[in-house]
Order: sequence, then C-alpha cells, then structure tokens
Amino acid sequence: MKFKGWVCLSVGWITLFLMGIDLFVVSPLLPFISEAYNVSSAMTGWMVTVFAVTYALFAPFFGWLSDKNGRRAMITFGLLLFVMSNILTAFAPSFFWLIVSRILAGLSVASITPLIYAIIGDIAPANRTGTWLSIVVSGHLTALWAGAPFGTLLEHFLGWRSVFVVMAMIGAILAIVNFNTWKYASKNDLTRNLLAGNLLRILGSVSVTTFWAISMYALYVYLGASLYYENRFSATQIALAITFYGIGAVLGSLISGQLTDRFGERNISKVTLIFLILILVCLGIFFSSGDWIYFFLFLWALVGYAGFTSYQARLAVEYSNERGIVMAWNNTALYIGITIGSMIGGYVITKWGYPSLPYVCSIAAILSFVLSTQKVKERKKEAVVSDS
Repeated sequence: MKFKGWVCLSVGWITLFLMGIDLFVVSPLLPFISEAYNVSSAMTGWMVTVFAVTYALFAPFFGWLSDKNGRRAMITFGLLLFVMSNILTAFAPSFFWLIVSRILAGLSVASITPLIYAIIGDIAPANRTGTWLSIVVSGHLTALWAGAPFGTLLEHFLGWRSVFVVMAMIGAILAIVNFNTWKYASKNDLTRNLLAGNLLRILGSVSVTTFWAISMYALYVYLGASLYYENRFSATQIALAITFYGIGAVLGSLISGQLTDRFGERNISKVTLIFLILILVCLGIFFSSGDWIYFFLFLWALVGYAGFTSYQARLAVEYSNERGIVMAWNNTALYIGITIGSMIGGYVITKWGYPSLPYVCSIAAILSFVLSTQKVKERKKEAVVSDS
C-alpha cells in the first residue's frame, strides 16, 4: 500500500508538472512564434489568453462530470486531447489553427489539473490529505520556475515547435500511465444532483482563492519590471529573484502539507493568511532595499503557497462528496484572481508606482482572510443544524 501510494503521488506530480510546463512555457516562446506566423506580439499573446479563458470556463464542467462518472476516464481523455492539441500547436498551418490548438489545450488541462487534485484527495489516507495534496501541488509549482528555462533551452537547440512535440510525446506516455494508475480509485456513487443547494456555498468558499490570487499575482506579474525600475536589477539578478520566489513556493507547499495534517486544514489556512498580510507589508517597506528583496520574495512565496495548499486540503475535506467540482471551481477562481490581479497591478503602477503594489496586495490578503473566517463559521452552523 505504501509503494502504491508513492506511485500515485509520483504520477500525479509528473502529470501536474507537465500541465504547468504547458501553461508557463508559452510566454518565452511568443517572439519566435510571432516571427514564424508574421503576426504582432499582441496577437500571439492571445495564445495565452484563450488558453486561460477556456480553462476557467470549462474546469467546473469537467469537475462536475468526474464527480458523477469517475475521474480516471476524464483524466485519460484530457491527456489524449493534450497530445492532439500540442501536435496541432507544433504544426499549425496558420495562426488561426494555432489559436484553435491553444483552445483545445485549455480544454485538456481543464479536464486534468483539478481532477488530479480531486483524485489525490479521494485516495489519500484520512490523516494525510494535506501532505498528499502538497506533494502533487509542488509539481505544478516547480513548473512555475522551470517552464521558461525548459522552453528556452529546447528552442535554442531544436526550435520552438520541438517544445510542443516533446510535451505531446510525454503526454501520450502519461495517458497510458494515468489510465492504469487510477484503475482502482473509488468512484462517487451519489446519483443526486451534486450541485443542489451547494453552488452558492461553493462559490463563496472558492472566493477565498480569488482574493488570495490577487494578493499574489497583482505584484508577481510585474515583478521583473518592478525589480528593474525600482532596484536597478540586471537580468541575472531578476532571474535570481524569481528563483528565490520559485524555491519558496515549492517549499511552502511541501511544508504546508505536514503542518496541515498535524494542526488541521482550517487552522493552517487562516494562520498563513495572517502571515501573508504581514509579509506583504514588510515587502512594501523593504521593496527598494537591494539584496534584502531576495529574502522577502522567498518568504512571500513560502507563506503564500503554503496557504494555497492548505486551503486546497481544507476544501477537499469539507466538500468530500463534491470534491471534483469544488477543485475545478477553485482553479477557475484562481484564474479569475490572476486576471483581476494583473489588471489591478497595471492600474496601481500607473497611479502610484511599483512600491505601492505590496500594500495593495496586503489588502487583498486581508479580504481573503475575512472570507475564510466567515466560511468556517458558516460550516460550523451547518454542522450544528445537521447534528440536531
């Protein structure tokens, strides 16, 4: 059983790492793709936009479907669609088909990423849910800082199309591996409408993630530019700063799993949000402090992603019967938060400059904390009613 558990975690980690690579690898390749299809950089940027919008729209549908019909078939379907979409991206005869390929890629990842979270929540031992989820989440977070170097390296030696060919080949292997790995994963036997009376409560719960994402990405999207203009960092220093951030994110996710299983999902998710607020304020104070920024970026990611992972575990426990759709809605909430965060960040730097970003992010973290506290109280009230 122990060996089987490590197999499941390894497959989940690698699958989410590949999904993360597909998400983060496109941005550094945009100049080469723009040149290949003779279109502007703004036009090629739609590759990222249509992927994100498709993912956000369809993830809840696939989550709902997996709660009713099982996750194994949906994950396998998603990986096969992932293979097809990346082959089409590599060999698209026109820019139109390139955009179509990224829509299909968004569909494929929407039917994989949240369902991996859900199926790990399904099979994890009752007292190890946090640890198991933290391990697979770290796969996605590792891609956050490994995706760009991976794509840039392959492009340098083999051209940008090779990146998508390699991902398609790995995806084909993972389709077979996932199909066999989740063979004995339990299926939800409920035949009732899983959304009946729960949709508003679910949306309220995942709104915590939306404000968390704003608190992280309103600054992260503009991090490179802010370090350049406010700290006069070179390209090497900016890369080092992002590496510190990436390491903090992975460590935060892994540490969070252990703490969550020991002290409880609700406690850790709330405590990490409190620390996130404080660290963002400190980040604002020391924003132009030179080398100290590395330390605070590391702490910011460490605490921030510890909070994200612990909240994922909390949702998995509180919505055990609707785990697939809740994880999917939570991922949609994440993308909405990233989008809103980038818009807010752009407005803030225009009005008040880069040093104001951490303080604005801290306000979003406060709102996330307040929503998190309210949802806990509501759940307790429901538990009292059900017990009576």
